[in-house]
Amino acid sequence: MKKVSLLLLLVISTLSFQACSEKKKEGDDSVENAEKSNDAKEDAGTGQTEDTNEFAVKAANGGMLEVELGRMAQEKGVSKDVKEFGAMMVSDHSKANEELKTIAATQNITLPSTLGEDEQKHVNDMAKLSGAEFDKKYVSMMVDDHKDDIDEFKKAAEDDKTNPAVKDFATKTLPTLQKHMDAINAIDKKMK
Repeated sequence: MKKVSLLLLLVISTLSFQACSEKKKEGDDSVENAEKSNDAKEDAGTGQTEDTNEFAVKAANGGMLEVELGRMAQEKGVSKDVKEFGAMMVSDHSKANEELKTIAATQNITLPSTLGEDEQKHVNDMAKLSGAEFDKKYVSMMVDDHKDDIDEFKKAAEDDKTNPAVKDFATKTLPTLQKHMDAINAIDKKMK
């Protein structure tokens, strides 16, 4: 009987530990947590629309990624152009990130506090690279990323359903993103 009780206790403990472990994994992604918080606010009638929330969360997450990869480009890049572009990313996106945080606070939008899992994976992958290999991957990633960013920001700037403060942010940030796109395209052409 003691063996059965002990075995039962062991099984219950294992299952409880597994459940807790799975819950921890679910709650670790800052982007998912921000999305859930915004959904709850929207459902309660105290938050913004889904489109506004999604844009703000994506913009914040993308901005943090740009800053992190920009720092990395300054350290690991071998090309002067890549290092200078990285510095521009850190400066411009840090400023935009702070502006977005201020807007989010006044508009009751929760933003992620750390990179989402997918973006963190990009950072981890880039950290493994060095030299010309790093430069090539970074430039390629920045070209793709800025194409996507410009599309997202244009959509938010033109959507009448977007919160006015967030819409203004998107409109105001677009020229900077276009400047980044022009700069990274020029670097990309030089590298080919």
